[in-house]
Amino acid sequence: MPAPDADASVTCVQATESASNIAELLDVMWENARDATAHATAPASTSQLRLMYVVDRQDGIRMRTVGTVLASSPPNVTRMCDRLQAIGFLERVPCPESGREVGLRLTPTGKQHLQQIREQRKTMLHQAISAMPAPERHALAKGLAGLHTQLTIARDEQPRRSAVPAA
Repeated sequence: MPAPDADASVTCVQATESASNIAELLDVMWENARDATAHATAPASTSQLRLMYVVDRQDGIRMRTVGTVLASSPPNVTRMCDRLQAIGFLERVPCPESGREVGLRLTPTGKQHLQQIREQRKTMLHQAISAMPAPERHALAKGLAGLHTQLTIARDEQPRRSAVPAA
């Protein structure tokens, strides 16, 4: 097997550093978009938004499953759900398969709130990406597609962390 190319290794390190820097910058920008949207409605924390994203992708998801996906303890999930329900973004529904478990569903207000945040974020990204030269946009699109694929594989292969720490 040939030795790894030293230049490829440096490029990978540089790409990793760039992606990390972009992720941090996007975190700040996303937080600003979240705060700007909160003026019209009650604010949802970043953790609560993560919960809303999970519920939006899996309507009726069980609270226990949300805790596993978010690697959060049952009391934390319950508190987030209580807050989101109090501001009208989330509702609890009985699970059809089990009367003992609770499913989660976004309300129309919760869906609208998420849509507003997503639109603000897309607008921010569109402004930045549209200012890039076409070859850079093409390279970005291709690179992000590859990154998405690899992150999805890594996520799916990663064992789920327990929501409750081991004793």
